[in-house]
Amino acid sequence: MNLRKAASFTVSVSLLASPLFAQEAAVPQGIPHLDHVFVVMMENHGYSQILNNPDAPFINQLAMSANTATNYFAVAHPSLTNYLEVVGGSSFGVLNDHSPDWHNANCNTNLSTGLPLLDTSAYPNVCPIDGHGTDAATPAIDYSNEASGPPGAIEIDGIRTIPASHNILGKTIADQLVAAGLTYKSYQESLPIIGADNVNTSDGYFSNLTDFSTLTPAQTPPLTANGIVSLYAAKHNPFVYFRSTQEGYDSRNTLNNTVSFEGQRGLYADLASGHVPSFSFIAPNQCNDQHGRGNAGPFCNYDPSSNGTQAGTNPALINRGDLTVQRIVKSIKSSPVWHEGHNAIVILWDENDYATAPITNQVLLIVDTNYGVRHLHSNVYYNHFSLLRTLEGGFGLPCLNHACDTESHIMSDLFARGADHDRDSNNADLN
Repeated sequence: MNLRKAASFTVSVSLLASPLFAQEAAVPQGIPHLDHVFVVMMENHGYSQILNNPDAPFINQLAMSANTATNYFAVAHPSLTNYLEVVGGSSFGVLNDHSPDWHNANCNTNLSTGLPLLDTSAYPNVCPIDGHGTDAATPAIDYSNEASGPPGAIEIDGIRTIPASHNILGKTIADQLVAAGLTYKSYQESLPIIGADNVNTSDGYFSNLTDFSTLTPAQTPPLTANGIVSLYAAKHNPFVYFRSTQEGYDSRNTLNNTVSFEGQRGLYADLASGHVPSFSFIAPNQCNDQHGRGNAGPFCNYDPSSNGTQAGTNPALINRGDLTVQRIVKSIKSSPVWHEGHNAIVILWDENDYATAPITNQVLLIVDTNYGVRHLHSNVYYNHFSLLRTLEGGFGLPCLNHACDTESHIMSDLFARGADHDRDSNNADLN
C-alpha cells in the first residue's frame, strides 16, 4: 500500500509511520556491539501505572539508576501481537491471543491470505507463521478488534498509524541469530517438564495435554483442565508460533530452545554457570509478570478496576511482579557473564491493557548496561519495532520487517557508551 492510499484510511491528524523497507535491510548503525542481552517482558500495565508506584520499589529504583524511555509505546493489542512485534517486527496478521495450530502443514498463514486474525473465538488457532506476505495495519484507534465503536482501543499514541506492509518475512530475531552463528533461549517460567511442544497453558505440572482421567489416586470431585492456573501461556512465548521453530529446520532453533526458569537448563542454572545465550528472552509466569489470573488467589488476582490508574491496580500483583524483576536482575548481575563483554538488561511491558482515550498505549522500558551511560531519561519516540532494530544493530543483524521503518529509531542514547549524560535526552542519534 503506498502512503497516499494508506493515508486515506486515517484521520487527518494521524502521522504516518511509513514502511519504506521490507523483509530484511541493512544492519542498523549507532549501537555498540552487544555480547549478551536479557529482555524481561512484563504484562498489561501502562507507563503511569508502574512509574512512581510505591508497590514496585525495585523497578522504580532501577528506572532511576539505569536508563529509562519516557516516550516508549507498545504497538497494538492484545498481548501476543506485541510479543510478535518485539521479536519479529510485525504482527504477521495475528491480532489475537489464540494458541498455535501446532505442526499444521496445510493451513494458510495470515501473511499468505492478507487477512488479519481477530480476537474472537470464531477465528482459528494461529497457522504456523512462515513465508512472506501482508501483515495487519495498525490504526490510531481500533474499532474492529478488541473494541467496537467509541471510544475504541488506542494503538500506539492514538495519533500514529502503521499501514500494512505487503512484503513481510515470516521469521524472527531467533532465525537471524542462529544464521549468524549466535544463540538464543526463551526462558518461560512454569513451563512443564515435558517442554513446549503442543503446550498452550500449564501450571508447571499439569497442562492442556494432561489426561486427568489417568491420574491416581482419583480425586473427588475429579480434577479437570478447568482447575489449572494458567501460569505458562504460549501467547507469551512468541517463537513457538513460527514454523521454523516448530519443525526445527535448523537444529539450533527448535522447541528445545524454550526452557523453564528452574532445572539444569533453566534460567537460574544458566546464570549461575555463566553459560547463557547471546539473546535471552525472559517471560515470568502470569502471576509474576503482573498479568494476573482469576483463579490463583489474592496475590495474583486481576486488577480490580480497568480505569488505567495506579489506584485501580491490585497492589499485591504489582508487588509480586516487582519482587520477580528484582530476583531476575540480581541473578543476572551475580552471573559471571555480566562481567564479560558488553551486556544489557531490558525490562518492558507488552502493552497498556487500559488504552482507551485519553490513555494511550505508552509503556515503561528500562535499559541497564554493564558498560555505558546511566541515569538517562530519553524522551525520543520509540516503540517495540525500535527495540528490535536496536537489538539487531547490537548483534550485527539486518533490520527485519517494520524494524526497518523510518520511525523505528535505534535507541542509541539508552545503549550509549561513556560517562553519565544529562538526565534528559531529546536529541539522540536516530539512525
